[in-house]
Amino acid sequence: MTGNQPPAPPSDDAARPKRQQFRNKFRAVRISPDGAERQSRIALLAWNQLGADAAIAFLNSHNDGLGGRPLDLAVASAAGCEAVERAIQALREG
Repeated sequence: MTGNQPPAPPSDDAARPKRQQFRNKFRAVRISPDGAERQSRIALLAWNQLGADAAIAFLNSHNDGLGGRPLDLAVASAAGCEAVERAIQALREG
C-alpha cells in the first residue's frame, strides 16, 4: 500500500458463516486407553482361540455365565477381562 491509496474497505464479517475451531467432533464417550488395550487383547485372543465367526458371536452376545456381553465386561475392568479370558479358554477346551 502506498501513501496515495485509500485503505481497503472493511470486510463484511457479519455475512460470513462463523467457523467453530477446535470443536469436539466426537460426541460419544470414548473408552480409556486401558479399556482399549483390554478390548484389543480379548478380541485377538478370541479370534485366535475360537476362529473369526465364533469369536464375533461370543464377544457380542450376552453370556449368562459371565452376566453380560463379554466384550463390554473385558473393556470395563481388568477383572472382567480375566473372566472373559477364562471363558474363552473353557470354550476352547470344551
